[in-house]
Amino acid sequence: MDTIKTLDDINQDRRRFFGTAAMAVAATQLGMIGPAAAQRVEAKMPAIKPGTNKSFGPLKQIDAGVLNIGYAEAGPANGPAVILLHGWPYDIHSFVDVAPMLAGAGYRVLIPHLRGYGTTRFLSQDTFRNAQPSAVAVDIIALMDALKIEKATFGAFDWGARTANIIAALWPERSKAMVSVSGYLIGSQEAGKMPLPPEAEFQWWYQFYFATERGRLGYEKNRRDFNKLIWQTSSPKWDFDDATYNRSATAFDNPDHVAVVIHNYRWRQGLAEGESKYDELEKRLAQAPVITVPTITLEGDANGAFHPDPAAYAKKFSGPYEHRTITGGIGHNLPQEAPQAFAQAVVDVAAKS
Repeated sequence: MDTIKTLDDINQDRRRFFGTAAMAVAATQLGMIGPAAAQRVEAKMPAIKPGTNKSFGPLKQIDAGVLNIGYAEAGPANGPAVILLHGWPYDIHSFVDVAPMLAGAGYRVLIPHLRGYGTTRFLSQDTFRNAQPSAVAVDIIALMDALKIEKATFGAFDWGARTANIIAALWPERSKAMVSVSGYLIGSQEAGKMPLPPEAEFQWWYQFYFATERGRLGYEKNRRDFNKLIWQTSSPKWDFDDATYNRSATAFDNPDHVAVVIHNYRWRQGLAEGESKYDELEKRLAQAPVITVPTITLEGDANGAFHPDPAAYAKKFSGPYEHRTITGGIGHNLPQEAPQAFAQAVVDVAAKS
């Protein structure tokens, strides 16, 4: 049975977060804004200073697949759905400024913690702490099923962008449109065996560290300092403060976080097995399927993490497609560093579908 409950202990600054969204909810209740109207929104998103919002309202929990997923929600319940997906080492706060803007435009916005993060938990202690990409995508399909969401627009980066890519490729009937930071991120274990240029290999140093037992132990012991270093190197021009980082870092205290992260990177290098139930999905993904849903890809002009050139993946999108480079010293955590540009892309791509 699907169960939804409120976590009263995650309740800071909710009035600020829902200030804009409340107007949209009220308008919906009065019949002024409905799903069809929201789908046609092509308005310019309002300017916002990154970090204006500090937290979400009370998180919700729902059983979905093998997980009990914790997620934030904003906007009218009958609005067109937008699902925002974070990556590593980040959490739902990457979208803390994006969500209220989309809610204010009439969208129902859902921001889940991926497996191994925040308040998301495995339902059984016996479940393998698997983080191969297809398993993470299946989690989101299960979340949509549990919430009875037939189709959604996705906005995502890092692990989240790979997950959104997979859903668009394998379940296009569930993906209305997509915003994907750093473009096309579908890969395979076989592709992961191919060496990259030295500069790219250097940027992925942590993957080789995680391949060792010393790396697992080091991440277990030093995960907060470790992930802060990744933030700094991936977004070298983002001057985030300790409070901003600490709000996200609590998500890394999840009891399954280390196991999930280590498995993800070891699987990608062919050093860890996945689960046989995902084999068929992985075979399809290994073919690097073309994505047909409307897509806008984004890239920051100061992304310190490895990322392909947009020209290298443009042909992987056969539907309505556009690429945007976001300037101003924007790094890897693009939705948190440039929330207006990210929210605008979501609204614009939804209008294309």
